[in-house]
Amino acid sequence: MFAEGFYILILFFFFNVDSLPGAKCEANTFDGERCVYGSLNDSIRRLLKDYKCVSVRAMQRNDFNYFLHMLLEQGQHSDVNFLVHGQMFAAHRCVLSARSEYFTEMFETKWKGKNLITLKHPLINPAAFGAILQYFYTGRMDIDISLVEDCRRLAKQCKMADLMEELENKCKQVYEFVSNKPGTCVKVLSLEPRTCQLQEEMAQLADCALPTELRVGFGELPFNRVDLFPTYPDICFRVEGFDFLCHKAFFCGRSDYFKALLEDHFSEGEQLQSQPSTPVITLHNISHEVFIHVMYYIYTDDTELTMDSVFDVLCVADMYLLPGLKRLCGKTLAKAICEDNVLHMWKTAKLFRLSRLEDQCTEFMAKIIERLVEQDEFAEMIKEDAASLEERQETDSVPLVDDIRFHIASNVQTYSAIEEANQKLEALEELLSSINIDC
Repeated sequence: MFAEGFYILILFFFFNVDSLPGAKCEANTFDGERCVYGSLNDSIRRLLKDYKCVSVRAMQRNDFNYFLHMLLEQGQHSDVNFLVHGQMFAAHRCVLSARSEYFTEMFETKWKGKNLITLKHPLINPAAFGAILQYFYTGRMDIDISLVEDCRRLAKQCKMADLMEELENKCKQVYEFVSNKPGTCVKVLSLEPRTCQLQEEMAQLADCALPTELRVGFGELPFNRVDLFPTYPDICFRVEGFDFLCHKAFFCGRSDYFKALLEDHFSEGEQLQSQPSTPVITLHNISHEVFIHVMYYIYTDDTELTMDSVFDVLCVADMYLLPGLKRLCGKTLAKAICEDNVLHMWKTAKLFRLSRLEDQCTEFMAKIIERLVEQDEFAEMIKEDAASLEERQETDSVPLVDDIRFHIASNVQTYSAIEEANQKLEALEELLSSINIDC
């Protein structure tokens, strides 16, 4: 009884001492995860999860969603501020314009040229306005149930038919749930993001960033809004003579390479003639085709890759410190694994630290090991992998060999499968013996 009371006291501390240093147990935040991982024992972790303050979605954070969340929360490189009844909200014109035609129109008319926009209408609730911004940036909304009507009013004013429909459907679900669970009190209403819609609308920023002469055939979406859709770029990347009008907020937030390039070491230089306030930086050793893939990934977390371009994109993703783009390249390469290229694929995976692709390669090697042992290149790969281990003793294991053995032996359930696995292991052992490796 004392222990349970102690755990409840700990929970009270997590949920209420927000002003003190340390983690805040809030859903879908980095700090919320710290509460779980920093808990004293499994009992406290279970209580935290049962209380629904830290969801599985928060524990399996998506890098792109987290980037958008932090972009709103920290407001880095913001170019507009909203003052709502004394509360300040930093935002980015490009994001609001991409997500809402209402904001696109207002930025070009009533709010044109303004960096500070004061909203004085008595029916605009600051908390509801903050929730609307959260929806714009992340596709998610977490609001107190008492703010639903305020959010509906703002959504109607901003001509956000999709949000109004989502709120209506969610309210119906809550009403049905409460009706079937007498005594239940719902205090917070949450809308889950529709990632595809968010990515499609952010892709408009990449569409608009494309130089006019390159737009045909490259856009992820039809260019129905491009010509009438100002995105307020603040950086121009010049690649092979083509000018890409982009946004520091996205490039700095998604890549430490660009953050260092644009924030720490970027000095005054050439200015774009058509937009004098926009600096120009030239990128070398990259083709404009590859940069287009990089740009779409930065804005949307996705890009269409082919085997013709994937190796070039992989090299650039590694240079620009974009691990998510490297993983996309790894997925594309994995689809093309075959007997003729599996050794090259494995070397590529090792070189670029693509652990998933490396594992898929060794799994494929295990299936064809009886033919692989006849290849000199495979024997050399084992020797090199053994030599790469620092202070390796004569009988120490070799990672490549261990991984192949694991896949040969995994999921062996029938007698025929056991016999086949033993034959493969024997073929591998004979090769190891012939090259004097004992592991």
